[in-house]
Amino acid sequence: MPDPLHLVIGLGNPGEQYRKTRHNAGFMLINAIADTFSIDLNKKKFDTEFGRGYIEEVEVILAKPQAFMNRSGPPVQKLAAYFNISIQNILVIHDDIDLNLGRIKIKKKGGGGGHNGVKSLINALNSGDFPRLRIGTGRPDEHTEVIGHVLGRFTNRESEIMERTLFRAKEAVAIILCDGIKEGMNRFNVNFIDC
Repeated sequence: MPDPLHLVIGLGNPGEQYRKTRHNAGFMLINAIADTFSIDLNKKKFDTEFGRGYIEEVEVILAKPQAFMNRSGPPVQKLAAYFNISIQNILVIHDDIDLNLGRIKIKKKGGGGGHNGVKSLINALNSGDFPRLRIGTGRPDEHTEVIGHVLGRFTNRESEIMERTLFRAKEAVAIILCDGIKEGMNRFNVNFIDC
């Protein structure tokens, strides 16, 4: 029996003004994976941009919801239903201010954790039983509001750290898909900060 089709979702906001913001870490990683594995993100359906291809031997759909972060859930739910993908085979990638910049963390399932995109997914899928890869963007300083922080752009130094973090996160996605989430957690859920 062939391996099931997996759906890898990166969360973010569409539009040029959001392209390099902290909240778009999910989009950034989807783009990096697509480049590495030669998957064209040239299809559109249900308010998502997506492409179909392979990560190692695993068939995947890489997708970026285009309905803005707070409304990511319905497009993902429709795409998963259309391709008959079970919730356990949906991997969600998103930014996380509770992780320091340079860290990634894999979770098997859970709640929204204060992230509106993840909350929208949980509501639309009627479950939080999907794995997720969290990319740390760090908390703002005391002079910056959270919304300004997450919609702000990385500094040059932060961008360098982020580039290295995305490289590790790409590896993590491949391990999760090919070797399982437990192996991914064992290898990547370490207190790693690249300064």
